[in-house]
Amino acid sequence: MSESEATLVYDDDCGFCTWWADYFDERTALRIVGFSDLTDELRARLPDDYEDCSHLVTDDEVYSCGASIEEALTRTDVGGPVDDVVEFLRQFEDYERFRERGYRWVSDNRDRWGRYLSKTPPARRGSDDG
Repeated sequence: MSESEATLVYDDDCGFCTWWADYFDERTALRIVGFSDLTDELRARLPDDYEDCSHLVTDDEVYSCGASIEEALTRTDVGGPVDDVVEFLRQFEDYERFRERGYRWVSDNRDRWGRYLSKTPPARRGSDDG
């Protein structure tokens, strides 16, 4: 899997998560795959509790939770400013812990954030009940 074949795996039953997946799909060369569309090969690369957060899978690494979003952001067409901020923040000992706490806080409040940033999740498209 080359950098252009790196894959962002996300909860495709979440409107907020779908908004972000579409954001990355429009601004990166990442392949976007929802939990409901995982292949056996891709699922085998993920942690057992993969449904707890998003993941960015490359040839050599699997970035999970906050690290997955950070990696995806550095691959956007925004480029320079994001890369510079991430490079700066990585100098600090507590950055990784702060990044993961921030990810978890946003994730735990997806319903609230979804009132502002949301798209119909693929897992719910075409459903008559929703």
